[in-house]
Amino acid sequence: MSDNNNANAAPLQAIDLTNELEFAKKVAQEAATIVNTFYIGSSEVHYKSGDEPVTEADRSANQHIVNRITTAFPEDGILSEESKDDLSRLQKERVWIVDPLDGTKEFIARNGEFSIMIGLAIGGKPVLGVIMQPEPGLLYAGAVGKGAFLYEEDETIPLQVSDCAVTREMVLVSSRSHRQKLVDQIVRTLRINRERVSGSVGLKVGLISRQLADLYIHPSPGCKEWDLCAPHALIEAAGGTITDCWGEPLHYNKADVRAHNGLVATNGSLHAEIVETVARICEDFGFNEDDGFW
Repeated sequence: MSDNNNANAAPLQAIDLTNELEFAKKVAQEAATIVNTFYIGSSEVHYKSGDEPVTEADRSANQHIVNRITTAFPEDGILSEESKDDLSRLQKERVWIVDPLDGTKEFIARNGEFSIMIGLAIGGKPVLGVIMQPEPGLLYAGAVGKGAFLYEEDETIPLQVSDCAVTREMVLVSSRSHRQKLVDQIVRTLRINRERVSGSVGLKVGLISRQLADLYIHPSPGCKEWDLCAPHALIEAAGGTITDCWGEPLHYNKADVRAHNGLVATNGSLHAEIVETVARICEDFGFNEDDGFW
């Protein structure tokens, strides 16, 4: 397994990710073209397990992204939702973490709230994230030492999270699906009364990076590394913060890819205070840091 504490590794801030960032942006745009051909046409739906759908758009985008990464960076590892994980990536210091179509249910519903996510982790830490929303064609990109940007048509817009430091004035971005009573209790305790709904973890974090929302709380084990790596890198590049529900850092390229302790993403202004409230309420509901949500 790669040594995430390798003393000889260069500090992440010193790593020049210019080539990787430009590559990831281009590949995400290419994958968006593929996904859009199915979006405006038809895409057969299958189910991997339970009610977890997968479409031909997922598979075609995945094949393209993985092939491009393998060709451009043959020494790097890859973890992708739609590829078999043989765990060989655990021997790699650099691992590309991919969700070829985050928000498949939204894609099927044809509401536009889905994205293509390409992240890069080095030594277990997220250093680069690209999130492409094929419809309407928005591209979010951020990396360590590079900042974060939104590319919309011919515009390049620098991204910086809000400086809102009063929880009752914050906007929560939440999911369209039914949420737990746990979240309702957190919202009431934080006195949040404004919410914005969005599909796809990547798009939720994108809204925070654009100052259209201030926080996202997900006290559930449902997210996996491919849901989180690119958004994590993006929000940090935009000045925000993301941890688990007990304030612990998220690590990548693990054998177990599930985020058992959920996540809290904020503009960073009151992250510690928000996490303190989230953790206390989680524990009131019978959850704890050692066992996670399951």
